[in-house]
Amino acid sequence: MTESANPSVQRVIFRVPTIGLLPVGLLAICETPVVTTAGPAFAVLYLVPILLAVWIVRTRTVVDGEQLRTRSLFGARTLSWAEVRSLKLPRRGWVNAVLADDELAPLPGVRTRHLPMLAAVSGGRLSDPNAAAEDAE
Repeated sequence: MTESANPSVQRVIFRVPTIGLLPVGLLAICETPVVTTAGPAFAVLYLVPILLAVWIVRTRTVVDGEQLRTRSLFGARTLSWAEVRSLKLPRRGWVNAVLADDELAPLPGVRTRHLPMLAAVSGGRLSDPNAAAEDAE
């Protein structure tokens, strides 16, 4: 979590873990014998690990008290909290924001385990599911 100098303003960055670059690097190393023996035309195979690495580094969701900014491989989107009606919690994968027109906007890097942190940064717009479960007990 990254905080600015003003304690009332918080910003959290959710991203794909950078440890994912390790298997991407290993893929590039394993492609090297194919590229060197089969000819220069097979150098196109290096595009796969390059695109995967760019995807890992670029994909993220930045959340603060005013908006959510998502970035994917080919685009970016900014959503104000007023546009977000609710969250769709998948069994696997990233959390989706449900917008006013029932459109789903994926929040890259945000998992269900991040909901308490997301609720804290939202400024009361989202409730903390863990706090609700503790109150029920």
